[in-house]
Amino acid sequence: MNVEEKYEYWKTYADRDLDAAGAMLNTGRWFYVVFMCQQALEKLIKGLYCLYVDEENAPRTHNIGLLINRFEDSLPEPVGEECYQLFETLSKHYLADRYPDFISESDEQISEDYATKVFDETREVFTWLLTLRTQRE
Repeated sequence: MNVEEKYEYWKTYADRDLDAAGAMLNTGRWFYVVFMCQQALEKLIKGLYCLYVDEENAPRTHNIGLLINRFEDSLPEPVGEECYQLFETLSKHYLADRYPDFISESDEQISEDYATKVFDETREVFTWLLTLRTQRE
Protein backbone atom coordinates (compact mmCIF):
# COMPACT_ATOMS: atom_id res chain seq x y z
CA MET A 1 0.00 0.00 0.00
CA ASN A 2 1.15 3.52 -0.68
CA VAL A 3 0.84 6.24 1.97
CA GLU A 4 -2.58 7.41 0.74
CA GLU A 5 -3.97 3.87 0.80
CA LYS A 6 -2.56 3.30 4.28
CA TYR A 7 -4.24 6.48 5.54
CA GLU A 8 -7.55 5.47 3.93
CA TYR A 9 -7.26 2.01 5.49
CA TRP A 10 -7.01 3.50 8.99
CA LYS A 11 -9.66 6.17 8.27
CA THR A 12 -12.16 3.59 7.04
CA TYR A 13 -11.95 1.67 10.30
CA ALA A 14 -11.97 4.89 12.31
CA ASP A 15 -15.20 5.95 10.58
CA ARG A 16 -16.75 2.57 11.35
CA ASP A 17 -15.75 2.80 15.00
CA LEU A 18 -17.23 6.28 15.32
CA ASP A 19 -20.46 5.02 13.71
CA ALA A 20 -20.45 2.11 16.17
CA ALA A 21 -20.05 4.56 19.06
CA GLY A 22 -23.14 6.40 17.82
CA ALA A 23 -25.07 3.14 17.55
CA MET A 24 -24.05 2.24 21.11
CA LEU A 25 -25.23 5.65 22.29
CA ASN A 26 -28.60 5.06 20.65
CA THR A 27 -28.97 1.67 22.36
CA GLY A 28 -27.82 2.76 25.82
CA ARG A 29 -24.52 0.88 25.88
CA TRP A 30 -22.59 3.62 27.66
CA PHE A 31 -19.39 1.68 28.27
CA TYR A 32 -19.12 0.77 24.59
CA VAL A 33 -19.74 4.36 23.48
CA VAL A 34 -16.58 5.41 25.29
CA PHE A 35 -14.62 2.35 24.17
CA MET A 36 -15.50 2.85 20.49
CA CYS A 37 -14.69 6.57 20.72
CA GLN A 38 -11.20 5.60 21.86
CA GLN A 39 -10.88 3.15 19.00
CA ALA A 40 -12.04 5.71 16.43
CA LEU A 41 -9.53 8.34 17.47
CA GLU A 42 -6.71 5.84 17.83
CA LYS A 43 -7.20 4.58 14.29
CA LEU A 44 -7.56 8.02 12.73
CA ILE A 45 -4.41 9.21 14.50
CA LYS A 46 -2.55 6.11 13.30
CA GLY A 47 -3.62 7.01 9.77
CA LEU A 48 -2.25 10.51 10.25
CA TYR A 49 0.95 9.05 11.65
CA CYS A 50 1.34 7.08 8.42
CA LEU A 51 0.89 10.28 6.39
CA TYR A 52 3.17 12.49 8.41
CA VAL A 53 5.87 10.15 9.72
CA ASP A 54 6.09 6.57 8.57
CA GLU A 55 3.70 5.04 6.09
CA GLU A 56 4.64 1.50 7.05
CA ASN A 57 4.85 1.44 10.84
CA ALA A 58 2.13 2.98 12.95
CA PRO A 59 3.22 2.43 16.57
CA ARG A 60 1.62 -0.42 18.44
CA THR A 61 0.21 1.61 21.27
CA HIS A 62 -3.31 2.35 22.40
CA ASN A 63 -2.31 5.50 24.26
CA ILE A 64 -3.56 8.06 21.76
CA GLY A 65 -2.05 11.05 23.54
CA LEU A 66 1.37 9.45 23.48
CA LEU A 67 0.88 8.49 19.85
CA ILE A 68 -0.01 11.95 18.55
CA ASN A 69 2.67 13.51 20.74
CA ARG A 70 5.25 11.50 18.76
CA PHE A 71 4.53 13.53 15.62
CA GLU A 72 2.75 16.68 16.78
CA ASP A 73 5.71 18.79 15.64
CA SER A 74 5.06 17.60 12.06
CA LEU A 75 1.40 18.68 12.09
CA PRO A 76 0.23 21.96 10.53
CA GLU A 77 -1.52 22.92 13.79
CA PRO A 78 -0.74 22.26 17.44
CA VAL A 79 -2.87 19.77 19.37
CA GLY A 80 -4.85 21.62 22.03
CA GLU A 81 -4.91 20.79 25.71
CA GLU A 82 -8.61 19.86 25.44
CA CYS A 83 -7.67 17.19 22.90
CA TYR A 84 -4.99 15.79 25.16
CA GLN A 85 -7.46 15.68 28.05
CA LEU A 86 -9.89 13.69 25.91
CA PHE A 87 -7.11 11.37 24.74
CA GLU A 88 -6.13 10.71 28.36
CA THR A 89 -9.72 10.00 29.35
CA LEU A 90 -10.26 7.62 26.46
CA SER A 91 -6.96 5.83 26.97
CA LYS A 92 -7.88 5.13 30.60
CA HIS A 93 -11.18 3.61 29.50
CA TYR A 94 -9.41 1.40 26.96
CA LEU A 95 -8.03 -0.62 29.88
CA ALA A 96 -11.51 -1.87 30.60
CA ASP A 97 -11.44 -4.15 27.57
CA ARG A 98 -8.25 -5.77 28.77
CA TYR A 99 -9.35 -6.45 32.34
CA PRO A 100 -12.81 -8.04 32.66
CA ASP A 101 -13.21 -7.17 36.34
CA PHE A 102 -12.84 -3.52 35.41
CA ILE A 103 -15.66 -3.76 32.85
CA SER A 104 -18.38 -4.40 35.41
CA GLU A 105 -17.17 -1.46 37.48
CA SER A 106 -16.95 0.77 34.40
CA ASP A 107 -20.44 -0.09 33.18
CA GLU A 108 -21.83 1.11 36.46
CA GLN A 109 -19.72 4.26 36.49
CA ILE A 110 -20.49 5.52 32.99
CA SER A 111 -23.71 7.46 32.78
CA GLU A 112 -25.70 8.47 29.75
CA ASP A 113 -24.63 12.10 30.23
CA TYR A 114 -20.97 11.12 30.44
CA ALA A 115 -21.17 8.87 27.37
CA THR A 116 -22.95 11.60 25.42
CA LYS A 117 -20.33 14.18 26.43
CA VAL A 118 -17.47 11.88 25.41
CA PHE A 119 -19.17 11.07 22.10
CA ASP A 120 -19.76 14.74 21.29
CA GLU A 121 -16.17 15.67 22.17
CA THR A 122 -14.85 12.75 20.13
CA ARG A 123 -16.84 13.79 17.06
CA GLU A 124 -15.50 17.32 17.37
CA VAL A 125 -11.88 16.16 17.67
CA PHE A 126 -12.39 13.59 14.91
CA THR A 127 -13.63 16.32 12.57
CA TRP A 128 -10.64 18.49 13.44
CA LEU A 129 -8.23 15.60 12.84
CA LEU A 130 -9.72 15.15 9.38
CA THR A 131 -8.71 18.75 8.57
CA LEU A 132 -5.10 17.83 9.31
CA ARG A 133 -5.30 15.41 6.41
CA THR A 134 -6.56 18.01 3.99
CA GLN A 135 -4.00 20.59 5.17
CA ARG A 136 -1.23 18.18 4.18
CA GLU A 137 -2.22 18.24 0.49
